[in-house]
This record gives sequence, C-alpha cells and structure tokens, in this order.
Amino acid sequence: MEENQIRNFVIISHIDHGKSTLADRFLELTDTISKEKMHPQYLDSMDLEREKGITIKMKPVTMIYRPLQSQKSSSKFILNLIDTPGHVDFSYEVSRSLAAVEGAILLVDAVKGIQAQTLANLELAQKEKLVLIPVINKIDLPQAKTEETKKELANLLNIKEDEIFSISAKTGENVKKLLDSLILKIPGPEIRLEKPFRALIFDSKYDSFLGVVAYVRVVDGKIRKGEEISFLASQDRGIVKEVGIFKPDLTPIEELKSGQIGFITTGIKEPEKIRIGDTITKILDYRIEPLAGYREPEPKVFVSLYPENQTDFELLKNAFLRLKLNDSSLFFQPQKYQLLGRGFLCGFLGSLHAEITIERLKREFNLNLIVGAPQVCYKVLNQQGKETSVFNAADWPENPQKVFEPWVELKVITPLFFLSKVFELLKSFGGKYLDSSGFSKDRFFLVYQLPLRSLIGNFYQKLLNVSQGFASLTYREIGFEEGDLVKLEILIAGKTEELLSRIVPKTQVFLEARKMVKKLKELLPSQLFAVSIQAKISGKIIARETKKARRRDVIAPLYGGDYTRKRKLLEKQKKGKEKLKERGQLKIPSGVFFKMFTSD
Repeated sequence: MEENQIRNFVIISHIDHGKSTLADRFLELTDTISKEKMHPQYLDSMDLEREKGITIKMKPVTMIYRPLQSQKSSSKFILNLIDTPGHVDFSYEVSRSLAAVEGAILLVDAVKGIQAQTLANLELAQKEKLVLIPVINKIDLPQAKTEETKKELANLLNIKEDEIFSISAKTGENVKKLLDSLILKIPGPEIRLEKPFRALIFDSKYDSFLGVVAYVRVVDGKIRKGEEISFLASQDRGIVKEVGIFKPDLTPIEELKSGQIGFITTGIKEPEKIRIGDTITKILDYRIEPLAGYREPEPKVFVSLYPENQTDFELLKNAFLRLKLNDSSLFFQPQKYQLLGRGFLCGFLGSLHAEITIERLKREFNLNLIVGAPQVCYKVLNQQGKETSVFNAADWPENPQKVFEPWVELKVITPLFFLSKVFELLKSFGGKYLDSSGFSKDRFFLVYQLPLRSLIGNFYQKLLNVSQGFASLTYREIGFEEGDLVKLEILIAGKTEELLSRIVPKTQVFLEARKMVKKLKELLPSQLFAVSIQAKISGKIIARETKKARRRDVIAPLYGGDYTRKRKLLEKQKKGKEKLKERGQLKIPSGVFFKMFTSD
C-alpha cells in the first residue's frame, strides 16, 4: 500500500456531540459492517458504554474505501479511524490516540456549540500538530444553531466559515462529502519499509489463548507472524502469534507495514510485562532508538478497594493487572486494613473513571468489593517538619503542623441565563475567581481555581443541575496550597468505619458531619436492632442519627384478650433486640461507601 493510500485519523469532541454516531456512518459508507449486523454506536462494545451512552475506551477500526466507486480505476484507501472518549476523566485515552495518527475531525454539536472539553481536546491535537477538519454535527435538529456555531468555530480556529463542514451524523447528510474531503486534507503517513521494524504500543488487551494483544502504530519496517520481537522498555521478548487489523474485530493479515495501525499478539501471558508507550522491535534490532512514548498520567482520585472475601485477593490483583493493559492511567498498590484485611489503594483520573473501573471489576471478574471514600493526595508536615503524602483518611496523622492540598484551574462555559447560578455554585465550593469573558452572543467563559477535593464528589452533577445541562467544564492541576483541614470520623454502632472517614475544611466540619450522618441513615439498610450513626472530630461527637430497628408485629396474631399478654410479648421482643445488638455484626453493603460521596 503506497503512502497516499493510507489515512490515520481520530474523531475528537466534547461528550455526547455525536462521535460514535459519525463512526457508524463511516462504517456504513465503507461497507465495513453489513446492514444486517449494524446497530447504533457499533464501536461502543462495552455494556457500560451502552448503558451510560458514552465512549469509555478508544476504539480503532480499519475501513477500506473507494471514493469514486463508479469508476473502475478508482483508488482504494485504507482508513484507520480511532473513536475517542469525550469525558474529561478519559482525556488520557484521547492523548494516546492522537499520537498514532496524522489528522483529527473536530466535532461540535450545532445545538450546544463549543464546549469546555472541545477546547481541551483541540489543544491536545494542536500539540501533536495534527491536520484538523472542523465539523458541525446535528444540523437536522430544529433547535440547531448552525450558523452561530460556525462563526464560533471559525473564530476559534482563525479560519473561514466555508472551511467548516455541516453534517448530520444521524441522517447521514453530507457525511460522504466529509469522508471524501478527509482523504484530500489529511496527509498519508511517512512510509519507511527499509528501516528496522519499530512500532509504538498505544493500547492493549488480554486474551486467555493468545496472551497480551498489543495495539500498535507501525512507524518503521514490517512484521510477520512467527518473528521474534522485543520490548525496549521492559526488555522482555516474545514471538508473534498473529498480526492484523481491526475490522473492527481482530482480523489477521499476513504482514503489518510502516504507516499502518493494527495489532500484534505477543504470546506473553504476564500482563505486567507489556507497557503502553513501549516500543516493539525485532529481536535483532534491540539497539535501535525507542520511539517517544507517553507521559505517565498522575492519578487524581484515590479509593481503597477490598474484596469482601479475602480469598479473592489474588483474583483482584490479577484483575487489576489485566485492566492496566488497556488503562495505563490506573494506579494500584497493596495495603492492609485491620478490619478488612488485604486490599488495594487505587488511583484514578476522576470520579467517573473510578466508578467505571469498579463496575468493570464487578462485572468482568465477578468480584464483590468494599469501596472506600474517594480522596485526593494531601501533603502533610508533622510536628518534626517531615513531609509525607496521605492518600486516605486512615493514614491522617494527629495534630499535623501544616497540610497542603491539590488545587485545579477550572474552565467553565455556560449560557448567560445561568451565569449567576453558576457563580453561586463555584463560590459555595470554595472557588477563587480568576477571569471571565463573553464566549459568544449568549454564552460566558469562566476561569476559577478551587480545591481538587471539591470536584471528586457531586460537583459536576450540580453544575449540570443549575444550568439545566448546558454548562460544561474542563480542568487541570496547578499545584498544592496550604489548607485548614481536619479528619472527620464516622462511627456506626459505636465502631469507627475508616472507609467512611474523610478530610474536610475546619470551617465546614459541622455542616459536613450533619450531612454525612443524615445521608448514611438513608443509605444503610434497616437491621433487627437500632443502629447509631455518629460523626466525631478530635474525640468529640458532633453529630448523630439513629437508624430505627426493623420490627415485626409480634402481637398481630392476638385478637382482644388481656393486654398483659401483649405487653409480655413486646417486652420479650425488646430484650431480644438488645441482646442481638450486643452480639450482632453490622455488615455495610459495598455500594453504600461509594454512594456516600458520588451522589446527591
């Protein structure tokens, strides 16, 4: 395949702007998927993606396209598309996919216009120096503001309005025109078949029969089944079981060449040996220069995870290793808690990332988990002036000298009509105003700084609520600032539940305490005895609620008769509940822990 017959590109946008639907139309136009097998959001293969209506994992697909099918001499093009997520928690997936391509379709919703994550993804694409094709989607909707959105996009990119495509991915309007133009505008990759083989791993997955399957962009040379390979970073070796392309299922081919995107089945059964961003080369070429990999993402949200059954600890460990293959942003390390045994401290890029990963552990590996409260990483100075990193409340030292917490710069785009409510929300979460400006005729752009801990709960949901779903946000970490923070402990039935403890500002501790005990009262299932729920700070109880006992009507079978008999039955029931309370072990459902900090 010659250079000008390969096109490698991605679709990037804010969440829910139509990336997956546009990918569907491309699959149909190129006859990659037959009409009988086609269904909406075809590339979103995970159950969680379909349930939530979002893309979680990048999806590569190879399409064969003939732009002028009516002519016998028409050229055949190989189109390698990578469909990317739109949510800010999965921006690392986007950055990895951008490094494997030469061009990007920047998709904008004609109803909602440019959103915060549109700007963030645009910045990533510009850093990779990709050719951008601006596209406005959903022009078929009655409420579409196509011309207004076109002006916004033209001003943002400093281009003419006639350079922007207007399409409907749902109906297919102008999609073929876009696909034909894509071939002309996006350059083909540089082909270097004569050089020693080098390929960059941009994703991977585990297959119980084939071992680790590496998703690669081949930069130099070519590779075939049966050849020896080595991994330059890990220094591990393997033998190629298969090479192939994504149709979108794994489809073997004879040879994978420079300029192509495809997969290599390594035969390696230890997931930890394969690293995303590593360079694959042939065993005889191990001295060649490795390709530029990816910057390791830093986790922002930390959650403690424990198996309900301690015999599942190794299963949980292996599950993490397999998930790490196609989610290099996942961080985990073993930890032990006296009441729960062995588990893991896990790091995620955000609350949604944590929620998705936990759900995948439950569904894909049949694990029952106990989930701790999401926390951020704090820098704490003890009385001797020694600095330590604290990832969960259980490790919080007594009487720290100073505490530093991570802050972020938050960018919000909101309609002018909801501006005052958004201002109030940001202020209530401890935000510091930096800047604001008109983004378009009826939308405003805000820049704030606020503590990262404010974002890991229900901030995003509240932003959507106050703006009726029209506001959007993106953020980046800017460093640590000193904070006046304390540890708020929760006691249930007189026992401290460290997984529910959290770090809060001293000025908000009483409000948070009352809110937490009330919420726990709602979430905890009723027991056969009354359960006390208390909040404590520095040994002092500052809030309390009681979950009433679930009771059975023991006098229901009695009709009339002496009241003394009824009273004896009630007294007997009361004493039984008191004994049960003394001996009873309260088991908190795993879902309670995470719901405490991720829902209203």
